Amino acid sequence: MKKWTYILSIVIWITQINPVGATDKIAIVNISNIFQQSSQRAKIIKQLEYEFRDRATELEKMEHDLQMKIQTLQRDGATMKAIERSELEKSLINQREIFSNKAKEFQQDNHSRQTEERDKILNMIHNVVTNVAKKENYDIVIDTNAVVYHSIHITDITNSVMKQVG
Repeated sequence: MKKWTYILSIVIWITQINPVGATDKIAIVNISNIFQQSSQRAKIIKQLEYEFRDRATELEKMEHDLQMKIQTLQRDGATMKAIERSELEKSLINQREIFSNKAKEFQQDNHSRQTEERDKILNMIHNVVTNVAKKENYDIVIDTNAVVYHSIHITDITNSVMKQVG
């Protein structure tokens, strides 16, 4: 989004320095709507779920095991021998640390992959917007999320882009 804001500010600056009487053909497009409705996004969500399913299942199993040991310690801790209780506590601390590290790594990997795939889709959408703009001879295309107001005379090319994105 920072990229779009930067592009918008440059576009506004350029339009301010145009000579009086020069007219630009301007269009708007709703990038976030296209992204949300794209079939590629749905495919990527399923792909990432499949890609991370085994690790998520492993984390769920580890969490369940930890909970069972905690319950055992709470239930039987008072009646256990000191050595048994101490070993169980050390085991819990070790297991919790391993679980925490794996969970953090999982979240980082998952976030990284989601960002990577999101960027691929957004780049593809950007390329389609550029192609539509060139084909229809628009000088400027602005994301509707960056526009406070536009008249009804400004063309919205969202549907044209959406058809090509799929």
